[in-house]
Amino acid sequence: MSEIASISNITHPNLVKLHGGCIDGPSKLLVYDYMENNSLAQILLGGEESRAKLSWKVRKGIALGIARALAYIHEEMKPHIVHRDIKLSNILLDQDFTPKVSDFGLSRIFPDNVTHLSTGVAGTLGYLAPEYAVSGHLTRKSDVYSFGVLLLEIVSGRTAIDFDLQVGEFFLVQKAWEMYKSNKLVQLVDPVLNKMSFSEQEVDRFLRVGLICVQQKCGLRPYMSTAIKMMSGEVDVRNLQISDPGLITNIMDVKIGNRRSSSFTKMLSPQLQPL
Repeated sequence: MSEIASISNITHPNLVKLHGGCIDGPSKLLVYDYMENNSLAQILLGGEESRAKLSWKVRKGIALGIARALAYIHEEMKPHIVHRDIKLSNILLDQDFTPKVSDFGLSRIFPDNVTHLSTGVAGTLGYLAPEYAVSGHLTRKSDVYSFGVLLLEIVSGRTAIDFDLQVGEFFLVQKAWEMYKSNKLVQLVDPVLNKMSFSEQEVDRFLRVGLICVQQKCGLRPYMSTAIKMMSGEVDVRNLQISDPGLITNIMDVKIGNRRSSSFTKMLSPQLQPL
């Protein structure tokens, strides 16, 4: 019902189109357009049989399409909508690899006079904005943080929580920040792209935008319309100062309802699970 209420009247080329559904009896379902290329998670990070060697042009188009969808629901729609669960598996791809943001089951509607909501936390560890995860303080900048993580994933071909034989488990946001400080940010690019032609300048710009979107202080994160201008080169990001990213690495820090989680101290699996 939440999803139907959120998107039944939305029409945008980068949002899934809802055709109908059923909420009566045990067979509850929603009907959308068929997406020939499955999800971004499957195409970008799936096994050898399902993973596609996405060119930089395709990745750039996917990132910009997702950004346009978020800018639309955040800034153009009345009332605004915050998605709350932006991640690879919720980005569907049609036959032309056009991205479609899906799964509005956790979304929240923001009336014009409301800047934030206080709510129990829902989403996926690795994509959660720190201020939202800790306090339940939800704003449009919470989605911006998730988009920043997603953008780093699209360019690097890595998951938000990844594993390396030498360093063990690590968080992509922290890895990108360390490489940025060492002036090695472009080296984070997906090795698949090294066998293709791509613009290092554009890759560097998109990675910087990702870091700008995941800054710890939510007031420093751009609105999605500004992030689009940054990715398109209308705003020069090389002259912008980027501050430390926010990062939730301990699930005990996450607010669930009116309490902090105490189930376990750290997420040990790279498989991200809804909270």
